[in-house]
Amino acid sequence: MNDPKSSSSDAALQAEAEERWGNTPQWRESGRRTKSYGPAQWAEIKAQGTATEAAFAALLRSGATPNHEAALALAEEARLHIDRWFYECTPEMHVGLAAMYEADPRFRAHYDNQEPGLASFVAKAIRANAQR
Repeated sequence: MNDPKSSSSDAALQAEAEERWGNTPQWRESGRRTKSYGPAQWAEIKAQGTATEAAFAALLRSGATPNHEAALALAEEARLHIDRWFYECTPEMHVGLAAMYEADPRFRAHYDNQEPGLASFVAKAIRANAQR
């Protein structure tokens, strides 16, 4: 689900996402939850996500591995972020999202534009976290 103040390109992505996942329980739950969010909630969601991604990028730059305890903690933080704000995100579901972060060129670019190799680092940390 998107912030109601989204741009037309965000609207196109929203339409694509609805086409791909609109019939899933997660999509319906996300819609139910997010319809009541105001600007403060959307700002908090964005700030939390940005902070988690920045922390992942800092870990990657530091030379940490995706199995490092701090990376695992960030992966769990990212999972719980989805779980809190959008829909129940089991570790298995999070692993599915990790695969998309690597496979979808837009997700990969989102992460790798922050730090080269970040998409794979995040995905590996998510998979390692799910195995704990």
